[in-house]
Amino acid sequence: MPPIEKLIGNAHKFGDDINTDLIISGRYKFKTINEEELARHVMEDIDPEFYKKIKKGDFIVAGKNFGCGSSREQAPIAIKYAGISAVIAKSFARIFFRNAINIGLLVIECEHTDKIDDNDLIEIDLRNGSIFDRTKNLTFRIRRLPKVMLHILEDGGLVEHFRKHGGFKLE
Repeated sequence: MPPIEKLIGNAHKFGDDINTDLIISGRYKFKTINEEELARHVMEDIDPEFYKKIKKGDFIVAGKNFGCGSSREQAPIAIKYAGISAVIAKSFARIFFRNAINIGLLVIECEHTDKIDDNDLIEIDLRNGSIFDRTKNLTFRIRRLPKVMLHILEDGGLVEHFRKHGGFKLE
């Protein structure tokens, strides 16, 4: 996979403290391990039409503490297989953040998510460490991910990264 540098899509806005049960309800995460089935129910308890609204490459934009709750990987898996290319939040629950990287879902910390609105067209530039809101013509700085995390994401997740390199590729 080529290096992840720029991503463009629409924002789908959520608030603070979005827990893993809101991302994917227990009535699904304990019923199936099928990624596509989980994806069809992502964010359903907050917005029953969410899966129908999103297009491949779109973003979830949220406030603080995104992914709090259980440590199960179904939440980031459901987001990734729904076609969301990244979750942008002020902060993440630590376990969700690590699970997201491990399964190959880009997670980005940005302190200015409150300035991004639902359906804004945004562009993530990982090389420059910024988000450009094309709708509002505003640029925001993001917290850069360490190179090893970017390599894991570029390879599609931790398992694929290890298969490809036989361990962590640090450079």
